[in-house]
Amino acid sequence: MKVVAINGSPRKSGNTELLLKAVLEPLAESGWETELIQIGGKTIRGCCGCHKCWENKDKRCIFGGTDIFNDTFAKALEADAIVLGSPVYFTDVTTEMKAFIDRAGFVALGNDCALAGKVGAAAVTLRRGGSTHAFDTMNHLFFMSQMVVPGSIYWNMGFGLRPGDVVQDEEAFRNMKHLGEAVNWLGKMIKAGNVPYPVVKEGELPPEPAQNE
Repeated sequence: MKVVAINGSPRKSGNTELLLKAVLEPLAESGWETELIQIGGKTIRGCCGCHKCWENKDKRCIFGGTDIFNDTFAKALEADAIVLGSPVYFTDVTTEMKAFIDRAGFVALGNDCALAGKVGAAAVTLRRGGSTHAFDTMNHLFFMSQMVVPGSIYWNMGFGLRPGDVVQDEEAFRNMKHLGEAVNWLGKMIKAGNVPYPVVKEGELPPEPAQNE
């Protein structure tokens, strides 16, 4: 089984990366193939709502040739579980993470709900406030894409200002360890059940908006 963790922080080896690695550790120990993908600080544009991904049905964005979205989304499609991580920037996720969420959700919805049935989890780092808002933003992708979200022992967040400060938040790392174990349990239960997820039928999808909206 495979899990990808997508880091929305522009800081390599920063607090968000430390939390994501803590989530991946129990999964690696349980035999999962793990990959950490850095999107923070890299070029990734927002969604323009052109609906070409719905027309082409190729699970790609037509603007992907200019940035990292298509390569990142392709790895997400191959995975059984996706973990998103972002620091709080002005009470929400980073611009890179928001761009990925908007485009991934749009492409998935218009391509037979391509993320349906996968496990989704999110983790947030912050100095002081805005954590639950950023946490909700990432969870919106999972819920709107028919993914399955495991709970953990508390909100999936860690506190720290400077790079590395989050290691002092012992409760956060206990939470991340349990979150990784929960993803492992849920992923393996889904795999063992071998029951297809009830994806949305073509006629049940939201209508395409008019081009002038």
